[in-house]
Amino acid sequence: MIREKNFLLEGKHQKPIVTDVYFQPTQQPKPIVIFCHGYKGFKDWGAWDLVAEKFAEAGFFFIKFNFSHNGGTAEDPIDFPDLDAFAQDNFNKQLDDLQSVIDWITTTKQFHANADVQNLNLIGHSRGGGIVTIKAEEEPQIKKVITWNGVSDFGSRFPKGDELQKWKDDKFYYVTNGRTKQEMPHHIQFYEDFLAHEERFTIERAVKNLKKPYLIIHAEEDPTVNITEAKQLQQWNKRSELYKLPGSDHVFKTKHPWKQESLSSDLEKVTEKTIQFIQQ
Repeated sequence: MIREKNFLLEGKHQKPIVTDVYFQPTQQPKPIVIFCHGYKGFKDWGAWDLVAEKFAEAGFFFIKFNFSHNGGTAEDPIDFPDLDAFAQDNFNKQLDDLQSVIDWITTTKQFHANADVQNLNLIGHSRGGGIVTIKAEEEPQIKKVITWNGVSDFGSRFPKGDELQKWKDDKFYYVTNGRTKQEMPHHIQFYEDFLAHEERFTIERAVKNLKKPYLIIHAEEDPTVNITEAKQLQQWNKRSELYKLPGSDHVFKTKHPWKQESLSSDLEKVTEKTIQFIQQ
């Protein structure tokens, strides 16, 4: 298996997109899967490397990457050494980053013997689920889209009332990272950018307009993104498929760091279901 890790793609926003590819070098073009991490996430979180290997073993060309402003750096792509970048992240940059990855894999000659540029599929975890759904609706090259514990709405997650006013006054608000204990800053530009492009960033609009195969995978006991959001997504797109995972959580019973050499049984099910969906 080929694992090319931490190479840099040039994006549109002055910071590199740190990228990995996993594939079996058979010189046969394989379906491409691009994976997008979620909020306070990164491409090397937990068991994502093992997920990448599973897809490669199943005959896919698997790409995962860090959003350019996720807080990681080229030198240190794990965790969040660059909180100034994190503060300047927004949905517009994330959609641009994903487009840069799409444009790179569909135009580069480096991997074309192994990557089928006519068969491009997206997976997004958590907030990344919203990003891939919007991109799948607007990008004709995408064949299928899959969300793992994906969100149904961005706007409701912003502060409200006095908290929103304080953010506007102070220009920053902070979210504590429970694992790293960092105070992670959001600049008010994040909210302003959302308002400026609110129609594009409305997941409901994208889901209702989506005309391609759409799989919604959600853990029934997810404490971070409630299962009701998955049900709402399916309501908006009756052609979609909803696969519910009983008793599971937001990260499918994994954690960071993940020291085991195999996936949790829940993440194994999620991966297998996704592989079957793309192959069918």
